[in-house]
Amino acid sequence: MGSRTGTLTIPGTAALTQVGRLSTLAWEVLRAIPRRPFQFREWILQCWFFASVTILPTALVAVPFGAVIALQLGSLTQQIGAQSFTGAASALAIVQQAAPLITALLVAGAGGSAVCADIGARKIREEIDAMEVLGVNPIQRLIVPRVLAAMVVSVLLNGLVSVVGVLGGYFFNVVMQGGTPGAYLASFNALAQLPDLYVSEIKAVLYGFVAGVVAAYRGLNPAGGPKGVGDAVNQAVVITFLLLFLINVVLTAIYLRIIPPKAL
Repeated sequence: MGSRTGTLTIPGTAALTQVGRLSTLAWEVLRAIPRRPFQFREWILQCWFFASVTILPTALVAVPFGAVIALQLGSLTQQIGAQSFTGAASALAIVQQAAPLITALLVAGAGGSAVCADIGARKIREEIDAMEVLGVNPIQRLIVPRVLAAMVVSVLLNGLVSVVGVLGGYFFNVVMQGGTPGAYLASFNALAQLPDLYVSEIKAVLYGFVAGVVAAYRGLNPAGGPKGVGDAVNQAVVITFLLLFLINVVLTAIYLRIIPPKAL
């Protein structure tokens, strides 16, 4: 703790200030969502942009991810004599944990970085300031469509990852490890339940919202100049990743407390 011009500087104040500003922006985005006029055209364009840059990478990542989970769990269940439960374990791991995280990481890394660069470029060109002078709310005009697009595409990609990951796990478990197709599907039906899918979609929606808000926040607050925009993009991706893993831990703990596991 040091003193500068008679003012005490407390360590961590800058970080808390950034958290407060980020939370304020998130609240302003939520408030602006139901307001009219809604930028429908901009929202459609952003949805298409997010989907175009994330669909193929998401599908390509989902296959090896599901394969790794299936192969690892298949090897483990063979060692303990519970190979018939490989399907349930791998499918639940993919649906509950892997699918929303893969979706969020790609949405934040591919789409969120582009959103941050776009908003940051507008900021340093003073387009945001010009909109405010003209009485146009930049949050409602620019940020809300992008955040909603990230949320919608996250939900859709979450379903894609779940299907592709489960099918990839099924293929590698049955074909590569000699598992029984009937046992794989029967164990999944015996232990899986609808709340597993619900919590996965809730995670995807929340992850998309966080990715969009963080990208917009860093874009609105670049350090200055093109280099500042590049640094803001890197910071947005890193901050989003950290927040996503933290939120995942909290949501998973709450879900396991509230929803009892399905009995055999």
